Amino acid sequence: MVDICFYFQVHQPHRLKNFSIFEIGKSHSYFNDTKNEKILRKVAQKCYIPANNTILDLIHRHGGAFKVSYSISGCILDQFERFMPEMIESFNELVKTGCVELLDETYYHSLASVFNKDEFVEQVKLHNEKIQGLFRFKPRVFRNTELVYSNDIAKIAEELGYIGVLGEGFDRILEWRSPNFVYKPVNSNIKLLLRNHMLSDDIAFRFGNTEWKEFPLTADKFATWINSINGNGQIVNLFMDYETFGEHQWAEKGIFEFLKFLPGEILKNIDNGFVTPSEAFEKYGPAGELDIPALTSWADTERDLTAWLGNKMQQEASQKLYEMRDLIIRSNIKPLIDDWRKLQTSDHFYYMCTKWFSDGDVHKYFNPFDTPYDALISFMNILNDLRIRLKEVNLVNGVERKWLADVQQDQVFWLRDGDAIKNILELSSALRTMEPNVFDYHVNAGRNDFATWVKVVVGDDVLAKNLEKCNKSTMAAKMVEERIKYLKK
Repeated sequence: MVDICFYFQVHQPHRLKNFSIFEIGKSHSYFNDTKNEKILRKVAQKCYIPANNTILDLIHRHGGAFKVSYSISGCILDQFERFMPEMIESFNELVKTGCVELLDETYYHSLASVFNKDEFVEQVKLHNEKIQGLFRFKPRVFRNTELVYSNDIAKIAEELGYIGVLGEGFDRILEWRSPNFVYKPVNSNIKLLLRNHMLSDDIAFRFGNTEWKEFPLTADKFATWINSINGNGQIVNLFMDYETFGEHQWAEKGIFEFLKFLPGEILKNIDNGFVTPSEAFEKYGPAGELDIPALTSWADTERDLTAWLGNKMQQEASQKLYEMRDLIIRSNIKPLIDDWRKLQTSDHFYYMCTKWFSDGDVHKYFNPFDTPYDALISFMNILNDLRIRLKEVNLVNGVERKWLADVQQDQVFWLRDGDAIKNILELSSALRTMEPNVFDYHVNAGRNDFATWVKVVVGDDVLAKNLEKCNKSTMAAKMVEERIKYLKK
């Protein structure tokens, strides 16, 4: 018998604006929301909506015998929530059938696994939380961005509690082995599914090619190829972008008709079935151990990382981006961290790729830039603006810490009753127990000594302005307490 494991990647990036040098330090708006929404709606109409409807119909038609799995990036989930919340419900309907498995990946569809383990782990956890929050589903299997894989990534996935991971079944890696078995990564106790790149690409890339010798590809023909693996493999892993259906391969080429008839043709052979990745891991023991020390991916003809890191522009941009991590995270400013993480999305580096010719059409897919150099310029300009924001935050944080500190001995605030106040924490405490006649002496129609001292000596304009509005000690005390809580954050 042979099982079929369908896995689909669902992702759209937050595409960048053409961010000019003249905007550095003046604008913090990096993302082309108009274009992102337009592309999202276009792809949804051509792919996501009809494909989801087709998958749901197939699940019901075959009584739950047809099963698929998805990895949905945090980037596209954010855009669904913002622009098309109905798509969240559409995927929820699929999950509720019990025939759909959701996998985890990096939230921002990033290459963090290559550059920073802590950032990688954090993004995987963020994605896990998002999936559980939106779909009430806890992923058990991990799929890294662009199917980037190595022994080390498998080990991290195991440490995070996953039962298995997906990878690319490339001939150079497998040598004499077949991708149609479950494997075990070296030095790990989890399992590994490898993409059958020949059969996957027959659908994802060659389906509409009229010059291909197997054109046209029909469901019964493809089912025959699947049947031929009986006795020579356990499982055929068909991994591809979800946009294969309707976007990469247009509906006019018959891709949806192919999808509608394929499960029925495969299930005509009673020895065949469909499984999700976790079901495959539970059903089959490893056929052997695979040692894959170097990073691999499912991209282009080389199946390496040169699509994102193959030239000096990409290497410089990624290095500068990840160098900022410690300062960005320590800033604790959510919008700043979020913008920085959105810049990690692999697509931004893909647009800087100069590997044209055979792979060029793929690199141009929904590319917002005319050339790789335009992509680099906008990216680096945004990084420079991000650095300015980071410096401003660090400066402000330094000043705020000073606002909590003691003032100079000759600048303490002397109350009418003789007590001295040397910082705003003591001011808060004093206001809570202050006699009315003491407060009225310092705050009246003619003056507000507390507001003046906070502004001139402490230097906190925000608190000073708030104190100017207070005509009671309890009100002033509350205002100071709230400011202290904010500053201590």
